This record gives sequence, C-alpha cells and structure tokens, in this order.
Amino acid sequence: MSRRDLNRLLFIAVAAGAIWFLHGAQAPYVTGIGIICTLAGGFPIFHEAYENITQRRMTMELSMTIAIVAALAIREIFTALIITGFVLVAEILESLTVARGRRAIQRLVDLLPRTAVVRRHGEWKEMGIDEISAGSEVLVRPGSRVPVDGKVLRGHSFVDQASITGESMPVEKGPGASIYAGTINQSGVLEIHVERLGRDTTFGKIIEAVERAEKSRAPIQGIADRLSEYLVYFALAAAAITFLMTRNMRSTISVVIMAGACGIAAGTPLAILGAIGRAAQDGLYLEKLAEVDTILLDKTGTLTYGTPQVIEIQPANGVSPSSLLEAAAIAESQSEHPVARAILTKATELGIHVQQPDRFDYTPGRGIVAGIRGEEIVVGNWIHFLDEGIKTTMPATSDGAVLVMRGGHLLGSIRVADLVRPEAKAAIQNLKSIGLKTILLTGDSRIVANTVGKHLGVDEISAELLPEQKLRRVEELLAQGKKVVMVGDGVNDAPALAQATVGVAMGSGTDVARESSHIVLIGSDLRVMPVPITGSSNEHGCDDQGPRHPDHTHGIRQHAVMAPLRERFLACFRETEIDNAREKLLHAGVAIRRDQFLCPH
Repeated sequence: MSRRDLNRLLFIAVAAGAIWFLHGAQAPYVTGIGIICTLAGGFPIFHEAYENITQRRMTMELSMTIAIVAALAIREIFTALIITGFVLVAEILESLTVARGRRAIQRLVDLLPRTAVVRRHGEWKEMGIDEISAGSEVLVRPGSRVPVDGKVLRGHSFVDQASITGESMPVEKGPGASIYAGTINQSGVLEIHVERLGRDTTFGKIIEAVERAEKSRAPIQGIADRLSEYLVYFALAAAAITFLMTRNMRSTISVVIMAGACGIAAGTPLAILGAIGRAAQDGLYLEKLAEVDTILLDKTGTLTYGTPQVIEIQPANGVSPSSLLEAAAIAESQSEHPVARAILTKATELGIHVQQPDRFDYTPGRGIVAGIRGEEIVVGNWIHFLDEGIKTTMPATSDGAVLVMRGGHLLGSIRVADLVRPEAKAAIQNLKSIGLKTILLTGDSRIVANTVGKHLGVDEISAELLPEQKLRRVEELLAQGKKVVMVGDGVNDAPALAQATVGVAMGSGTDVARESSHIVLIGSDLRVMPVPITGSSNEHGCDDQGPRHPDHTHGIRQHAVMAPLRERFLACFRETEIDNAREKLLHAGVAIRRDQFLCPH
C-alpha cells in the first residue's frame, strides 16, 4: 500500500462528500467536476480494465468499470464515486494480504547482482546481467556477490554459500570448482565461466519456489474472478431483457450497475483479510501445531550458532594450551581462511599477542607453512602433514581439527567447528517426547551433518541438500499425509518454510525466512518450540480443563497468538491488550515483536 493509493482514496472520498453535500445537484459544472474526479481517481481501475479487455478477461476491475461507466451515463455521479472508492478500498486490502510475500520475493531478487564484470575483447567491462550469455567469463572481486552459476576458471578464494547450502564455513574455491549465484566471495579474485544466469540459477530456483508458494496462498481470488465473469454476462443479458420489457434506459442501466459492482469480485479481498484476522484470533497456526507429527530442522543457525569457533584445544604432553594457540595464530595471521579467523579470535579473547611471520606459504585445502626468526611452524590437516613428509602419532580425523607443529615438535591440535547451541539437545529430546519425528535437513556435508545429528539424537538425517531438495522433501512428506513443521533461519530455507504445514523461522534469521514462515520465534532458543505445540494440543481438546504443559499459561489462546508473518495486516487495535498478550507469551517462553502480534477481543 503506497501513499499514492491513500491519496487517491482520500481524493475520491472528498469528491463524493462534496457531491453529497450539494445533494446531487444536476448543474452541468457539478456533473462535469464529478466525472473528472471519477476518471482521475479511478484511473488505475480503468487502465487495468483496458488491459483485461485486450486479454479478453473478465476481472473485478473490468466489471466495476462497467458499473462506473453505467452510473456516469445516467448522471449518478455520487454512485460512480462510491463504486470507485469501494474498488480502491478492495485493492488496498488485497495489497495488504500479499505485501509480505512480495517483499520477501523482492529481498531475494535484490540479493542477485544486476551487473557483472565481463571479459570483452580481452578487457574487463561492467555490464548488465541481461547482456551476458552462457559461456561468458565474469570476474568477481573480494566482498562481491557472485552474479551467475558456473565454474571457477582462475583464482582462489573462500566463498560464503550459506544462502544456497546453509554451510556455516565458507567453502574454498579454486579452478574447476562449482560456484553459485547469490553467494559471497570473501577473499581472492575469481574468474568464472558462466553456465546459468537469472532465473535459471540455483538462487533463481529459490525465488521461483517462494513465488509459487505466495501465489497458492489465496486461490479463491481466481475463483471469484471466474464467478464475477459469469454474473456480469448474466446481468448484461438481464439488462437487455429489462430494456425490451420496460423501454426504460435508467432501469436498464441500474441492472448493469448492480451486476458490475458485484460483491463476489470486490468483496473477495475483504473476505480474505477477514479470514486472516479470524484465523489469527482462533489461533489457526497454533491449532495446526496440534496436528503435526513431523518436524524438520535446519542445522546452521538453527541448531548451531552459524559461525565457526574454536571448540577444543588439545595440547600434546608438556605443552600449554596458550603455547599451542600462539603458534597456530602466528601461522594463521596472514591467512583469510575462516579457520584462521576463528583461531585469531580465540587468541585475542585469551589476550595472546600474535607476531607476524617472516615467511608464509599456503597450500589450498591443506594448510600453512610459516617461519618466524628461523623457526618453522606448520599448521594444517592430517593430509597436509603427510604431504610435507611429517610423521605424527595423532590419529587422522575429519572433524575440523588442525594439527600444529613448531620447530619440529608437535604441539597438539585445535578443533574448529560450528558450535551446537547448548539448548539444542534438550529441545530435540522435548520434541521427541511429545511424539514428533525429528529430521535434520542441511546443505552441509554428510560428515558434519552426521556428527551434529547423532550428538543431538535426531531420528533422521538428510545432508548436502540444495534449497529445492529441501522443498521436495517437504512436499514428499505432505504427499504421504504427514503434518510437517519446518524450522529454519536462512534464505535457503524459505521455500520449505512457505510450503510446510507450519513454517517456523528463528527470530535471528534472515528477513526472507521470517516473511516466508507462518510463525516467528524471537531469539534462537528452540526449547520454546514444545510450548506452542503442547499448548495447542491441549487447547485443541480440552479448553475448559486448561493445558497440561507446566510452562504453558492457562487459556493462552484467549489472550494471544503468534501471528503469521505472511499476513502482516492484523486485526486487533487495542494497545493495552497487545502488551498484556506479549507479556503472557514471554512468561510462556515465546517472544514476538509487537507489530507482529494479534490480540482478539
């Protein structure tokens, strides 16, 4: 809803008021002014009606235009203005029901660069994406978003591809590596061979999936357009019969007006909006939580913090943890690897002064050999030590541990990983205790997914999933008759959140995830999830007895519900009740923003 829409509606209201004040005066100048006001205020209606005529479609705008023109033909200026105002109100209400979804889609579109640096005749030139074709070569500088899907031709970098795969650790990219549009190049310069652009990219598929979910939210509008078409045709035939029987043009046009201004077409947006308000008042999504039997959980940012951290320092015998960390920090001080950042952050936290090495050699995918004052420091994975011909008694691992050697002596290992939230395990057990099947969905590697999943005790693990594969998994479960809750926080979770029976977004997640979901949890504590699920089950079957969950306040549905973010327009305006309801949910363990809250009377 724009300021222009409100100004247009206000203009029509003032004009209608003026005509009413003049008691429908038939003076030519009053009629002329009324017609001008109607045409000016209703221009968007007439413009869309014209487009519908060219497309041979009968819609609300076209049927209403017939009514407005008919009213003007018999000089019923006030009636024409009222019909115009009615259509404008209906369109504003309709826009309110879909504005959230449109903003979610627009935010996704904004994440894709509109220009790219392309090689043309041996030189790099910045061009619009629509001017680029598959097979071109593009240059992506550090800090820039990748504009296309393709393969790396030259260069080396670390790419944050959490928006596609959900991986918490930036992925190392070199020649031959696949790369996705919408991801962020963090360090080096990359030259990329273009394979897919725009809507054909993996990121484009995310946008299309969210769009499909948005379009399927109110199919009744299409039904209303078809019914209004039949009604208008019927009424035009009735008007012809009226004219043949009465020879009264005014009566004939009155029939046309009644048909054109039909409640089926114009009333549907209002009905949808009213249904949204009623659904929220009745706790629709809390009620749906009472029916769920399966919960799908994203990993990165939902069950974990989403950023790599040092989670274990394991020094060798006779070596202090600070000596181990200092040696690793010296070697990593000139590296842009995410593991290096985690190690340097930990060293800073512990007050360790990090010196700069005299020599620095980095082997992609392996590790670092650095030198300081004639002493060599080697930091890397187990394979790197084998490549360097260094023997070690420490076992080979694939859990993110890096080995550290200084002056020919093994100092120990440091494990860097995306730390699991401390409350996550208890949350999973709580969800399982109320009969839900728990499934971990992640784009991260199978090794990482299995480690996290087994630690948390989830029932099923699905790893290395792209966003459309997450969506397909939700659709498969729904096709099996399952009632599915999807919990996520990232752009890559948006399609699955929108498609699930109930989509729950973490409050710390992306705007797109929150706007594609039905419920938002402010904060990132998953332990509040069993509260609305258990509470809704209790209320579904025994409102009078009160809920059995000890943390769920009695009668919470009578006081507040979590409003669906996709339908932003809410139906409660009593400020004190909103505040009281928020406070009550806070005591129950669920927090929600004030502007996303509904409090029924």
